[in-house]
Formats: sequence, C-alpha cells, structure tokens
Amino acid sequence: MQTASKGRIWRWLPWLVVPACLMFLAAPSLTQPPPGADGARTKPPPKGEAPPDAVAEAQAPKEVAVERPEQKKTEHDLSDIFAPDKAPPNTEALTNQADQGQFRGFDLYKDPIGATKPGMTFDEVYKALVAAKPKVMATQQKLLETRYNLEAKLDPAAKMSRGKPLAVGPTARLPQGMDWEALAAMSPEEIRRKDAFPYPALPHPVQGGGLGGQVFPPMQIKMFPRLERYDVDFDLPEAFLPEFPPAMFLQNRPELGDVSRGEVVSINNYYRLFKDILTPVQLDGLRLLVTPFPQEEFNPTDDRKTAQPSLGVTCFDCHVNGHTGGEFHITPDIRPEQRRMRLDTVSLRGVFNQHIHGSKRSLRSVEDFTQFEQRTAYFNGDEIHAIKKGMNILDQIQVTHMAQMQNMLDFPPAPKLMLDGHLDPDKATPTELRGEKLFFGKAQCAVCHPAPFYLDNDMHDLHLERFLEHGGEGPMKAFTLRGVKDSPPYLHDGRCLTLEDTVEFFNLVQGLKLAKEEKADLVAFLRQL
Repeated sequence: MQTASKGRIWRWLPWLVVPACLMFLAAPSLTQPPPGADGARTKPPPKGEAPPDAVAEAQAPKEVAVERPEQKKTEHDLSDIFAPDKAPPNTEALTNQADQGQFRGFDLYKDPIGATKPGMTFDEVYKALVAAKPKVMATQQKLLETRYNLEAKLDPAAKMSRGKPLAVGPTARLPQGMDWEALAAMSPEEIRRKDAFPYPALPHPVQGGGLGGQVFPPMQIKMFPRLERYDVDFDLPEAFLPEFPPAMFLQNRPELGDVSRGEVVSINNYYRLFKDILTPVQLDGLRLLVTPFPQEEFNPTDDRKTAQPSLGVTCFDCHVNGHTGGEFHITPDIRPEQRRMRLDTVSLRGVFNQHIHGSKRSLRSVEDFTQFEQRTAYFNGDEIHAIKKGMNILDQIQVTHMAQMQNMLDFPPAPKLMLDGHLDPDKATPTELRGEKLFFGKAQCAVCHPAPFYLDNDMHDLHLERFLEHGGEGPMKAFTLRGVKDSPPYLHDGRCLTLEDTVEFFNLVQGLKLAKEEKADLVAFLRQL
C-alpha cells in the first residue's frame, strides 16, 4: 500500500515541479535582487557620504500634509483638560481630605529624574538644562585647561592601527616652578600636603542630580546625530581619543587583519560586512550588539537627555567596532552620587582571554557582563529606572550568541612580539629593548601586566588617598596592555591623556624614581604591544 502511494507521487512529481521552476525563472521580482538588498540593484550612497542611520530612520515619523478632517487639531485636542490637576474627583467627599485626594509629591514613574519639583514637564527640564549647558561646559573646560596642556603634540611616526597619529605627553600641568624629577623626589605625604599630585580623578561634566551618564564624542555624533545630548557635550579634544572608526580584528580570521574596512559597524552594514566571515551564531550575536535598546539617557521617556525620544543605544555605540571611541559615562555600582566615578568605555578586544570584567564589578564571564550591562549598567545601576525606561531582558540563547561574538574580538597585530609576548631582539630597536627590560624589572609593570597578554585578571588598589585629600577609589581591574596605543586616554576615568602621562602617573604612585630616558624607553616598548 505504501509502495503504491509512493509510486503515484513520483509519477506526478515532474508535472508539479517543472511548472513551478518555470514560473520562478520567469518572475523578475524573484530572480533579481530587490531594491535595498545586496546585488546589482542596490544603490550605494554618494561617494564620501555615510548611509542613512537605520536606527534614526526607524524612529523618526515622516511629516505629512494636514489634508483630512481627522488630522486637524480640535479645541478639545488643544485644551488643558488632560492635565492631572484638572481631573475631576471621583467623589465630592475628597474636598474634605488632605490635598483633596491628589498626590502632590514626586511620582517616581512619571516625573523626570532630576526634576526640581513634582509635575515638572519634559519641556521645563529640557529648557532648564539647555540653558545651563554653556556654564556646565565652560566649568569643565576651565578645569581641563587648569590640569592639562590641551594643545596636542603629535608624533610624526608613531600611529594607531588605522593611521591616526599618537599624541605625545606628558600633558599634565605641574605647580609653578616644579618639574617631574623634583615632584618624584617628594614623599606622598608632602605631595598631598602641597596639593601637587597632577593626576586627581577626572569628573563627569554633570556629576550630580542624576544627570551623569553616557556621553559620545563629536566625530561619532556627526555620523549618528541620535547620540547627541542636549544637556552636555564631550569634553576632551579629539587628538587624545582613539581612532574613529577603529580597526577591528577577529581571532578566528587573523589572516584578514582589520575587518572593519574603514566603516563603523552598525545595523546598516553588519550583515554585508560579516555574512561571509562569521558563523550564523556569531552573526546573530553581532546583530544584537548593533541593535538599540533603551538606556538611562537614550530612551522614549521624559527622563531622556535627547531632544527627541530614542530607541536607545547599542553595545557597539559605546564599544565601537568592538573597541572604543573614548565614550565615557559614570560608574553604576557606587553610592552616594558624589562617590561615583567617571568611567571610560573599555575595549572589548581580547575578552576571550579575560577572567573578570568591569572596572569595579569583577563579573566572572562575558555572559554575566552582557546581562548585567543590559539590566542595570545601562540604567546607572538602578533597576527601577530600567523598568520605567524599557529594561531589556535577554533570552539565554541571545546572551550566548552575543558572548560568542564578543569572544571573537582580537587584539591588533604586534609584529615585534614573539610567541611568549616578549620582543623579538632581531626586530626591536635598542630603545624598545631597554623599555622591555624596565617593564619587567625596575618599573614593576609586569607585576600586574604579565606577558603574553599583559594582564593578570586581578584587581589592584593603588591607594591614591596617600596623595589626595579625598578618599581612595579602592581596587580596580588591571586591564590588558595589548594594543594599548590604540586606547587613549588612560586609567578608568581617562585622567592620563597619553602614554607619557601614564608612565609619569605610575612613576609617582609606585615611587619608581625613573630617569627621563627610562620613561621614554618604557613608552617606546608600550607602543609595540
């Protein structure tokens, strides 16, 4: 019976399949790629122009002419009867109760964070913060100019992975009549007493009032205007930031070198760039990493810090191309507000070989880090804010896909390093070799940054309270130094604008007593990592 049925199916199959194939071949809409798909009909943007931002396009309504009666605003539409204080009571008895049955305090769900009075509208908050912005940025600029020489000196030869020149320091300003050698000869107590430590913590321009949060550099906002805040601007000059776009390297395809191809990886182009390089699981993880989700400052509510409501930010908005563009925010895991620290966005390069993640949180896996970022770090460590603005609960499958993609991100090539992470003496210069000897010896760098990956997966406390009046910052993760030349500014808050500043910082903090020539040798070695 079954054999006979199969025979009838096979006899009729050619009559079913052949016409279907002919119809498929005859249909141009099926045989030609549709507009916007990869193929001959795709119309690229004009040369030199970036494609439209798909995220901005998705959330921006189109202006249409008001032609139909139902489109026109009526007196009812424009009236104030929708104001909460205009709502009639549900019973006349409320007139005898306290506050006549109304709630006159702050409504944590409705009132914007940072509002100075209950019932404050978005327009009121917006106008107040826009008006305050010039003073906010002038105060921050004055602070920076007091601390640093912001006129960048660029190295004529040393460059980042895609060719951006390295800024040369040190940039920190010393007290009048003081030089680095004299400062290094002082004890921590004397430096503290004279308020002479040149690298105190760098603050967020709007630390208080629950404002803080993510701030993007101008070159990124120029490409993605949706990332512009109305209340604060980026504060550090571009010369002291990483490349934009930064190079991107994959540990599963090292022979390709930089796979970014000079583009910022986004929802617009990730599939075109990586469909033939990544596995389906990794590609799906990348899709999630370039998908916007609500965040403290970028969201649809009145608490947002963008002029228009926003779908949010993507992981790769901050970790551009799996690296960083120098974006900064404020640590989510410390309270009260005045104890919170500015945090630079760290590179995701080499996370496949890291055992803990986060400057302070010491999360134990990439998966934990991914989930924590989405649930709380996106919202300054406050799940109440997350619920209000749009907490993104990731499925475990999505988390593993994102982790699989992050684990593909590799360090930039270091052609002068051997398999053990040390310099090849046949390729390195005498200056670089002297710097390596200092790194593993007198300078004590290798205590926290051992070869070959130049990290120890531990947290360390530098006890900076020895040099400063304010309290210390406690243990911080020691991040990898592989590819460090691509990641200015340095330290968790970016207080060291150059590698030279970083060497001066540790020379003071560790009491190394390095000579001027030794510092230069050490920088030369760091550039080869």
